[in-house]
Amino acid sequence: MGISIPPAGTGSASGARPGFSGSARPRAKAAEQFADLVGSNALALPLPGSGRTGERFQALQALGRQDLSVARLSEGHVDAVAILEELGGPPAHPNERWGVWAAHPPGPGLQADSDGAGWRLRGVKQYCSGAQICTHALVTADTVQGRRLFAVRLTDRGITPVPETWQAVGMVGSDTLDVTFHDVPAEPVGDVEGYVERAGFQHGGIGVAACWLGGAEAVAGTLRTQGEQHPLDAHAAAHLGQVDALLYAAAAVLDRAAQEIDDDPLDRRGGARVRSLRVRTLVEKVCTEVVQRIGRATGAAPLCRNAAHSRAVADLMVYLRQHHAERSDAELGTLLVRGGETV
Repeated sequence: MGISIPPAGTGSASGARPGFSGSARPRAKAAEQFADLVGSNALALPLPGSGRTGERFQALQALGRQDLSVARLSEGHVDAVAILEELGGPPAHPNERWGVWAAHPPGPGLQADSDGAGWRLRGVKQYCSGAQICTHALVTADTVQGRRLFAVRLTDRGITPVPETWQAVGMVGSDTLDVTFHDVPAEPVGDVEGYVERAGFQHGGIGVAACWLGGAEAVAGTLRTQGEQHPLDAHAAAHLGQVDALLYAAAAVLDRAAQEIDDDPLDRRGGARVRSLRVRTLVEKVCTEVVQRIGRATGAAPLCRNAAHSRAVADLMVYLRQHHAERSDAELGTLLVRGGETV
């Protein structure tokens, strides 16, 4: 299953376009393409554990191969749809563009309080992808009982994206900003800690890895294209061979993970967390090595003279930092020792 990102300017989606300035053209382009994907129903992907999880991962991989910023926005939307289904939240309606804002880095946070009649959100949420293009979001916030997930309409006047809170060159098209919430009404989705305790949380993490892998394929495409245009020297050919083997292996791991998810969608056997850590660790390692090998094979020219390639590299290196690196490795090792899983 593959998805083709529509070119900007097709205008197939209904609803107003965000008012980005000319200096923010990459964000405006990605926002428009994301809106068109939602409006055309192209993001109606099979749910995790539906028996077609492999198709879901392949679609996310295809999006990453074309544009990682659009893939990031799309992955958040399809993840939100799955979460709402799993936790019995309000259904996503046509042309609604959903995000999942669940980061909890050090610094200011978001608090949810109940007044007896409903819930209100106050504070700052960091790293909100689609801050100016999404119409709705699932947002995690702290309560006196613990952390909970809430659905919010982003048209509320109490919601304000914070300008200039994304300074990276990579993933600029993902429209990721901090967002302030001032007395914003919110609908709880699931129970306390229900967002992270469901099996789908682990399945969704593998969906992110599928986007990463697509981004690595885009980076690798530069060397493959060079080889099609003129013979590669032995040095470059060796790098291309290694890159192809790495990408093939990572794709096979995603396929196996999809089969395992479909065999045990509710994680009754308790292997979802180990699986997610294994897959994300492997795919991150592959993507990092692909970027390194392609750079060594091609030199500086594509990074300096090929806008698409330099953007793909910058986007991928930022997106990969969603992986928690050695912290995840340590967690995986601890789980293996405690649970006795086969290494």
